[in-house]
Amino acid sequence: MSGFAESSADESAARVPLSPLTFLRRSADALADKGAVVNGQRRYDYRELYGRVNRLASALRAAGLARHDRVAVLSPNAPALLEAHFGVPAAGGVLVAINVRLGANEVEAILSHSGARFLFVDAELERLAPRRRGLDAVRIDDTGQPGDPYEAFLATGAPAPAESWLEDEEEPISINYTSGTTGAPKGAVYSHRGAYLNALGDVIEAGLSYDSVYLWTLPMFHCNGWCFPWAVTAVAGRHVCLRSVDPERIWRLLDEEGVTHFCGAPTVLIGVVNHPDAHRLERRVSVPIGGAAPSPALVARMQELNLRPIHLYGLTETYGPSTACVWRQEWDELPVEEQARRLARQGAGYVTGDQIRVVDEQLGEVRRDGETVGEVVVRGNSVMSGYFANPDATAEAFAGGWFHTGDLAVWHPDGYIELRDRKKDIIISGGENISTIEVEQTLVEHPAVLESAVVAVPHQRWGERPKAYVTLRPGTSATEQEIIEFCRGRLAHFKCPDAVEFGDLPKTSTGKVQKFVLREREPVGQRR
Repeated sequence: MSGFAESSADESAARVPLSPLTFLRRSADALADKGAVVNGQRRYDYRELYGRVNRLASALRAAGLARHDRVAVLSPNAPALLEAHFGVPAAGGVLVAINVRLGANEVEAILSHSGARFLFVDAELERLAPRRRGLDAVRIDDTGQPGDPYEAFLATGAPAPAESWLEDEEEPISINYTSGTTGAPKGAVYSHRGAYLNALGDVIEAGLSYDSVYLWTLPMFHCNGWCFPWAVTAVAGRHVCLRSVDPERIWRLLDEEGVTHFCGAPTVLIGVVNHPDAHRLERRVSVPIGGAAPSPALVARMQELNLRPIHLYGLTETYGPSTACVWRQEWDELPVEEQARRLARQGAGYVTGDQIRVVDEQLGEVRRDGETVGEVVVRGNSVMSGYFANPDATAEAFAGGWFHTGDLAVWHPDGYIELRDRKKDIIISGGENISTIEVEQTLVEHPAVLESAVVAVPHQRWGERPKAYVTLRPGTSATEQEIIEFCRGRLAHFKCPDAVEFGDLPKTSTGKVQKFVLREREPVGQRR
């Protein structure tokens, strides 16, 4: 006999569906008096947060929500959106958090495609909400007062937890629409299981603990805030809400609230670290970075301010971050510039995910030499269930049993991956591949350059050549030739831009540079 118990017909004592909803229940049970939410002058603990979430779930069911009905929320980083991350799935619904910077037509398209039954909309964004039959809309004034329609809606629910309708951990918990930088947005479906595991990955990789105070600089609508609404709640951390990215207020909250963590894209962090109020903090603050590769210059500046950069990488289709560039002890002895270059890598797969590979066109692994370029593919617990109501796009994305990111990278001998470019962004000039990321990171080393973007433009002889778009730091100046010569002193000449255009860069609400907009600035017939 092996000594192992035989499987029984009833395994309910040994297995329950994984769901991040259990994080809130546990925190409310064990740490009810602990501060949960800060929103301006409003503060409440985990007991109240749990009660509000239960009321939301109860009220939704009383209003007619059926199992797996979609519930959309159009809101900045306010308590109502945080509560929806728990209350909507607790009711049995599926959360659709919508990008607050979309236009009315784009919001309508998402509501229509997702088939949303309910819409909660912040008062400042009510102009974007469609008025049509079959969509029940509730305004959020974000006051916490009885006159607020959202508060009145909560008052119709009961504070006791609703009976769970969850039968399988693979059931959907949310639908997150891609940024749509190229083509129509697609709805990535997240499961209870995936959200649970990726949230625990956040806890581990970001170093969250019971003392954590998390500042909401990252939009909660973006990949469900990279699963941090669930992750911070798992450790009963304090959520500090911030309706918009304001560097002055960020620095004030860092000091006043004892913030320990906040997330952001490099473009957001550039504004924070270069603000006049920037100063070295007495305690170290951990800052997960994603959305684009941070430049070594940005990483070095963050270290000066005692902001600990944690470079994460992922996509909407991978619950947000699915890799982390974990600090290696041997880097301690390296010069600061080289440390920054190592930290700018995308790293290795999340501990709760599975394998990240860099492969050739036949899905064979490329050499781990830091030079051979291939596509990043992912599979495991951190990959979406598929695209909502889009089987063709799902099949294409999952070709060969792996999720194809469309990102090109090299694999280093230490097992870390490093992005070289998006497939659509790589520049092929005279038969040579040019990484726009490499050129962009060189450009921002110039003391006058705040941020940059590089795109391909047609060339009669070489096929394509790089063109740089550059935003200068306030109070500085530089000429096109000066920037080009700066690059020539640091890069092979064929990689350097032939032209430089100065000005602000077009971006999505999550801080990604919209390179397709830059390409469209070229005259018709001269676009890639």
